[in-house]
Amino acid sequence: MKLSRRNTGLLLAPLLALAVWWLAAGLEPQARKVASIMMFCLVFWMTETIPLSMTAFLGVLAAVILGIADINTAFQNLGHPIILLFIGSFLLARSMTRHGLDKRVALFILSRSFFQKSLFRLFLGFSMVSFVLSMWVSNSVTVAMLLPLTVGVVKLISQDDVSQSPAPYFLLGIAYSASIGGISTIVGSPPNLIGVNYLATEGVVIDFLQWLLLAFPIALSMYGVLLLYVRFFLKKSSYSAAVVQAYVQEQTVQQPRISRGEQVTLSVFVLAVVLWLAPGVLNLLGMQEAYSFMNTYFAESTVALLAALLLFLIPPGKENDGQGTLVAGDLLRIDWDTILLFGGGMALGQLVVSSGLADTIGERITTFVDPKQQLLLIFILVAGVLMLTEVSSNTAIAITFVPIIVGVLDRLQLPVLYPVLGVVLACSFAFMLPVATPPNAIVYGSKQVPVGFMARFGLFLNVAGAVLITLWILLYMSLEA
Repeated sequence: MKLSRRNTGLLLAPLLALAVWWLAAGLEPQARKVASIMMFCLVFWMTETIPLSMTAFLGVLAAVILGIADINTAFQNLGHPIILLFIGSFLLARSMTRHGLDKRVALFILSRSFFQKSLFRLFLGFSMVSFVLSMWVSNSVTVAMLLPLTVGVVKLISQDDVSQSPAPYFLLGIAYSASIGGISTIVGSPPNLIGVNYLATEGVVIDFLQWLLLAFPIALSMYGVLLLYVRFFLKKSSYSAAVVQAYVQEQTVQQPRISRGEQVTLSVFVLAVVLWLAPGVLNLLGMQEAYSFMNTYFAESTVALLAALLLFLIPPGKENDGQGTLVAGDLLRIDWDTILLFGGGMALGQLVVSSGLADTIGERITTFVDPKQQLLLIFILVAGVLMLTEVSSNTAIAITFVPIIVGVLDRLQLPVLYPVLGVVLACSFAFMLPVATPPNAIVYGSKQVPVGFMARFGLFLNVAGAVLITLWILLYMSLEA
């Protein structure tokens, strides 16, 4: 009888956890327990035996029962400021979706004549919308919003010959562009926030603007690789600009006039972005007092919550019976699984550090890794995490491996900022399998992208992503030296 994915997890998780317990006999008792728990959770995450967030809670609860941590310490990460940043940014994204601001932005860009003149320019339009929106809105929300619009367009331009249809390229294009664009800002993807938090525990504080300045060039270069790669394949497909123009115009005409809700959402979004960027700008200008004030009173989490509260407070017009731009029901529509996964996962990651497991692994690795071979070391770390993300949640992989990598870097006496940045970004660069990222899963669900096609097409981008991240990280490290 063929085992289901869930039953495979139920069988393998305890077996591999026991194997780790046996193999790790030389570790300190606490570190040995944490290693077994992490293996158990990793198998559950990879097989999605239960919801990802519940796996994280299972791991933390096991740590409490086994006496690794008391319950107050173990679950304190649920109140972490970054949890509040998650909630606030998700609510801001929800407001965009609820009032149709994201679709209006997409149609506005695609209605420009520049993007309608050729098949590649049309692809550029869709992928650019996905790239830009995912910097600020959840990657999965961005792709889910663009999917029906993309499917509608590619149906018009698809040929009878399925092998030459541009549909798979367009759908994968919006998925990959969302993953790539999401690395650009702290709020763009959950692994980014995980990296920022672990860096803070190492005494490395990175603000919104600093992250943008470091990550955006990497995202832009990877997006350029994607465009060149897709352009090669799109040459085989025919294209009628008039048909597409008519469709986009029809969709644009069906759009109602910009609503009060969209105006409020856009205003609050602009305010949030300005406040997120302000500390970094003030720091660059050498205005230390103003920088300290903004960091103290308008930290990223504070700004995200302020934006969310304003959306609940400001009504989207007189006809709404005093309700806000967001209402209570919107609280149910945000991605609570990711939020809870982050809280429970950060607690697990903290146990990896506090138990000494991260240091022990770092010590073992340093026995056969030459710290002078930075190119090889960083490429192995980046490529290894990138391939692991293909079979598990990128958030779960970041939670599991970032603290271990921090331990390795500490043992090698290497600076943590840039290698950790590279590893965190690699968590979003998995392009081969549907389970790797939510955008991949969404476009696979359209039934127009076979899994074999995704694997073949994404393999080159996986390799290119690992090489690009490694080269950028080495450049940053050389400039810092």
